Amino acid sequence: MRISRHFTKNNQSPYQDITFRTAASEIRNPDGSVVFSADNIEVPDSWSQVAVDVLAQKYFRKAGVPKSTSPISEQDTPTWLAPRQPKQKDGGHSPDKTKMSGETKATQVFDRMAGTWAYWGWKAGYFDQEEDARTFRDELCYMLAKQIAAPNSPQWFNTGLHWAYGIEGPPQGHFYVDHRNGEVNQSGSAYERPQPHACFIQSVDDDLVNDGGIMDLWVREARLFKYGSGTGTNFSNIRGKDEPLSGGGKSSGLMSFLKIGDRAAGAIKSGGTTRRAAKMVVVDIDHPDIETFIGWKVREEQKVAALVSGSRITAKHLRAIMAACQTGGESRFDLSDNPQLKKACAAARELEIPDNYIRRVIDLARQGITEIDFVTYDTDWDSEAYGTVSGQNANNTVRINNKFMKAVQAQKDWTLRRRTDNEVAKTLPATELWDQMATAAWQSADPGVQFETTINDWHTCPNSGRIRASNPCSEYMFLDDTACNLASLNLLQFLDKNGKFDISSFQHAVRLWTITLEISVLMAQFPSREIAQRSYQFRTLGLGYANLGGILMAKGMPYDSEEARALAGSLTAVMTGTAYRTSAEMAEEMGAFPGYADNASQMLRVMRNHQRAAHGIVEGYEKLSVLPTPLDIDNCPDPDLTETAQSVWDETVELGKKYGFRNAQTTVIAPTGTIGLVMDCDTTGVEPDFALVKFKKLAGGGYFKIINRMVPKALTSLGYSEQHVKEIVNYAVGLGTLAAAPKINHDALQDKGFDLDAISRLEASLPDAFDIRFVFNRWTLGEEFCIEVLGIPEAKLNEPDFDMLTWLGFDKQEVESANRFCCGTMTVEGAPHLKTEHLSVFDCANPCGRIGKRALSWKSHIRMMASVQSFVSGAISKTINMPHEASVQDCADAYHLSWQLGVKANALYRDGSKLSQPLRGLVDDKTTNADENDATLKLEENNNGATERIVEHVLQQERRARERLPHRRKGYTQKAMVGGHKVYLRTGEYENGEIGEIFIDMHKEGAAFRSLMNNFAIAISIGLQYGVPLDEYVDAFTFTRFEPSGIVSGNDSIRIATSILDYVFRELAISYLDRTDLAHIEEEDLLPDSVGKGDTRKKDSQRNITSSEASANDLSALVSPGYVRGRLRVVNGGAINENASAVAAQDHSGNETTMALPASAGAAQGAVSVGFKFTPETEPQTARIREARIKGYEGDSCGECGNFTLVRNGTCLKCNTCGATSGCS
Repeated sequence: MRISRHFTKNNQSPYQDITFRTAASEIRNPDGSVVFSADNIEVPDSWSQVAVDVLAQKYFRKAGVPKSTSPISEQDTPTWLAPRQPKQKDGGHSPDKTKMSGETKATQVFDRMAGTWAYWGWKAGYFDQEEDARTFRDELCYMLAKQIAAPNSPQWFNTGLHWAYGIEGPPQGHFYVDHRNGEVNQSGSAYERPQPHACFIQSVDDDLVNDGGIMDLWVREARLFKYGSGTGTNFSNIRGKDEPLSGGGKSSGLMSFLKIGDRAAGAIKSGGTTRRAAKMVVVDIDHPDIETFIGWKVREEQKVAALVSGSRITAKHLRAIMAACQTGGESRFDLSDNPQLKKACAAARELEIPDNYIRRVIDLARQGITEIDFVTYDTDWDSEAYGTVSGQNANNTVRINNKFMKAVQAQKDWTLRRRTDNEVAKTLPATELWDQMATAAWQSADPGVQFETTINDWHTCPNSGRIRASNPCSEYMFLDDTACNLASLNLLQFLDKNGKFDISSFQHAVRLWTITLEISVLMAQFPSREIAQRSYQFRTLGLGYANLGGILMAKGMPYDSEEARALAGSLTAVMTGTAYRTSAEMAEEMGAFPGYADNASQMLRVMRNHQRAAHGIVEGYEKLSVLPTPLDIDNCPDPDLTETAQSVWDETVELGKKYGFRNAQTTVIAPTGTIGLVMDCDTTGVEPDFALVKFKKLAGGGYFKIINRMVPKALTSLGYSEQHVKEIVNYAVGLGTLAAAPKINHDALQDKGFDLDAISRLEASLPDAFDIRFVFNRWTLGEEFCIEVLGIPEAKLNEPDFDMLTWLGFDKQEVESANRFCCGTMTVEGAPHLKTEHLSVFDCANPCGRIGKRALSWKSHIRMMASVQSFVSGAISKTINMPHEASVQDCADAYHLSWQLGVKANALYRDGSKLSQPLRGLVDDKTTNADENDATLKLEENNNGATERIVEHVLQQERRARERLPHRRKGYTQKAMVGGHKVYLRTGEYENGEIGEIFIDMHKEGAAFRSLMNNFAIAISIGLQYGVPLDEYVDAFTFTRFEPSGIVSGNDSIRIATSILDYVFRELAISYLDRTDLAHIEEEDLLPDSVGKGDTRKKDSQRNITSSEASANDLSALVSPGYVRGRLRVVNGGAINENASAVAAQDHSGNETTMALPASAGAAQGAVSVGFKFTPETEPQTARIREARIKGYEGDSCGECGNFTLVRNGTCLKCNTCGATSGCS
């Protein structure tokens, strides 16, 4: 084949016009520990620090690279193209190991990959002349260096290590096909033939230990995971639970084996340097265990919730029992003589904490132990809680055919069939299975759905078997036991200075990378004989692109628009048409793929259907059950693209008729995770952007905020002036300084005691801050300055929730206005000069920043996929984002719309559907004002038989004068967590014990929400001081519904709340009004969908009332009735140890006496334990999760570097810090 130069010049280095620089790379954990570091590495000057980090950490070979090499002479191979070997030691036959090192230059990586591809292409006869091979290598080197294109990660890991450096290694059980004779051979080296494929589909037989069986599959998967590849398998051949075995007995079922494979994958991904254990599990909709499979991850996440909440509740009560054992005399371990211990044990038993554990704590206390260590768990996805359950190491997918979809539409029954004899195992309504899938996706974002009929209607080789599965990310769909290697083109690199798409450069790049991927099939080794044989036979490729969302924004085009979808369809049609045309060219030179003869008519049928779609034809398609979405020619903003798409498909069909095709498939839309970072792509695949403001990494560590580079281009395209663009960008990013900021500026800080040195330290930290409150701390300013100059007490400074700006006297509004000036809003919503009609151009997958409300609808994701799907050989890896308000029906509708529009697969992610990820709406410091009348539920509707309580409403006829509280007053502070948000409730009381004021503070919440709650508390306090009965407030505000809401931890009487106000007034009613009907601790009230039923329960304090309790009334001036909740009792008087956990003391006569006190002795319920105590490690993590979600990240920590910079990437996740992905690319 002839290869022309487009980017490079003859007799000139491909790097001649590229500037390089020396850089350093360092990746740190959130705690500051170094994950990876490298100095003096040479990279292209235009590369970002993230791209440099990914290249240095993941793709540089770290050892075994010789400092000097010599060519190995091969007949008919030019010297410049010959394989290299290390120079021998002292002229001997062994390499000098003292002269080995690692790769330190980007060009080393580019040269070894491009040189290897050119070498194997030359050996197999792909080039007409030597100059074609040289041109091929140079063009690829240039495209790699300029971030125009990149192959999938296994190519970077493995390709060229033997050719460039002579690296050898023992064989790992791989196989390859000799291109000269087509014979399958076992590899004799781990490196001579690399494993460049990212995506595999493997089969599994209903057999336990033989080749091709279940246990053999785990070995084959491990072989793939080790080299950084991913694999998918359809497990539907495995018999269901209780089906008969040939030797007698019954099968343990599909799920038992899936759990084994899941644990194996989890163990493999826990170590090593390459991406690990990307896995897909597919099960057909008629499998007898399908219902269990659908609900698998839902149940496993429920187990995690039970582990987390159960461990904390158990720890709380066991510690309360231990504390109760420390009070009293020698008989304090006897429940009959120690009422506090009896109460603690009763409370533990009421929550079904095992008696064995209760007795164990008492026995430990009897032995002199005063504290117990009970492990508690958290919901971090990489935590021990998740590590304990199964189903966390794979993407799960249900395979659905048109027969099932029609049964759902017609509300007919569906049969599940046994695998051993095909007999009916169960019959149930199809809608029931449909609802189960939608509900499971709504709850846990799994399983996904693949539309089996649509996939096989577009199958190019149906005569060789049906497509039954996909790779982990769902873009590669082909026959079992085949593989696909991926590469992606960076669409933004093809935009010229005028915003015009360079079609000729794009087609040139598509042609060269199609050839590159074809050569990669030729040179590769595979994990099994079957995969080697079938990959050679069908030669499937996976060329795709990245940055579609970026190019749309750069053109000022809304992602959710007919023009955007038409442009995306045109680009994809040109890419796939050009790739297939190149494949036909190769078939003319090298012959069609071996499996083509058996499938020629079917493949040409598929090509003609692509051709019809490129011409915008809406009917006349051949053998398609679901019509595709044709190219929208009228709405495409670039007519040249549509004309090119039509002409290239016309040429492709004609060439295919003459010569056939070299490859059964050529294109997919992969998530381009790690390689997207290497190419500095703003978006991946067909995804929209995830945030408008990014945090760009600095070479020396740290980050600074930058606007998405497409935003200024989009604003310019939309006609905004340079000054207006600057002001809009500053609104989003902030100015990064407090100089001239409103309220909190340099002058105001100097008035508070800040010197120029302290202000300069603040200014140095502001550019990478997303909230100025995180800069005002002892680490930035120095502890000595804070204590001696600012006068902050050391104890106050050490409090985890200390807010220095509040301490300095700045109110919330002042902080917020300075925040917007300095740190920006991280959104363009509300920006000056920006027109409302242009807001849609900047819509992202999720709302941006704290105040952003706009986001793309889930329908826009699906319609974009449909516009592209008609022109892709395989499928599209994409997450369909849904807000947390989306319903189960929305999930079902999304599946149905995908099927109707001809999309091959659908993976939903509803915000908050993962237990490890907090709701974005809860961490963006937003709140909604709910109408009291709409939000309040009637008490009788929630009681279900609870004892009625008639409350007399006392209305004052005349307005009472305000009764102010004494300057020094008592009260109590209650700390709790409501739906994961800390709430501090503080009360103030009159001398007679009546409540007169409340304070409500939310831990580390945003200014808007905290100020609203603060002012609400002031309003309530004024009402109380004017005589409004607390009963009125309780009846008005309990059962109100709005976020935050959910599980309550840290309060011994309240387990769940429908809102912050519901929690606050339940607490006040229980403490001051003895409203025990508003307390709930029954087991069913711990379920996620319960809001409590206010069931009345008896309390120990209501029984065995003695005369001594009457004396408590005399102490009302000293003790807060709200704190003890009416349960103060004094027994015989006595002394109390200052230690809050002990009350035993000796009287003057030497006799033991006790006093039951509310705080230390546990006289009040829950006084032994004040609730769920989060470890110091947990609180910073919650803050980091909140910060990550505000920045646009998912809120999970990366499993490799620990940073909270994971973003959705196709159906997978990728880390924007270290480049780790959970997918294949």
